[in-house]
Amino acid sequence: MASSTDRIEKNMLLKAPLVRVWGALSNAEEFGKWFGADLQGQTFAAGQRTRGKITICGFEHVFFDVIVERMEPQKLFSFRWHPYAVDPAIDYAKEPPTLVEFALKEAEGGTLLNVVESGFDNIPPSRRDLAFRMNNGGWDGQIRNIEKYVTTP
Repeated sequence: MASSTDRIEKNMLLKAPLVRVWGALSNAEEFGKWFGADLQGQTFAAGQRTRGKITICGFEHVFFDVIVERMEPQKLFSFRWHPYAVDPAIDYAKEPPTLVEFALKEAEGGTLLNVVESGFDNIPPSRRDLAFRMNNGGWDGQIRNIEKYVTTP
């Protein structure tokens, strides 16, 4: 689990078929179930915005709000968002977003998932460290969430 000041990287072997993991990532409603966002009726498509309320306790006032960057079936799903955008008094639209990439590879015993969030060095210094720290911990939890989601029958 490597990181630097600009990027967070998490890797995990998921004991699930590639097609199952891809579905959990690329289908917005499924993504919302494991991620903790109400994305009912939403879809993911390159160049499109997807938005829904976060359902994680304590963060119900926050929106999952992304612009899908790329979708390469069963290989790569990526989006841009504003990291740790939790203060309703701040207009995060004025900040550059980070890029979140989910890369998949078939592996012995399942699917290798690589998650990278990059671009933290472009976040305003006043909140850069907090956004990095919170998202780093957040991705630890989300890796466990998708693992449970794709391996539970």
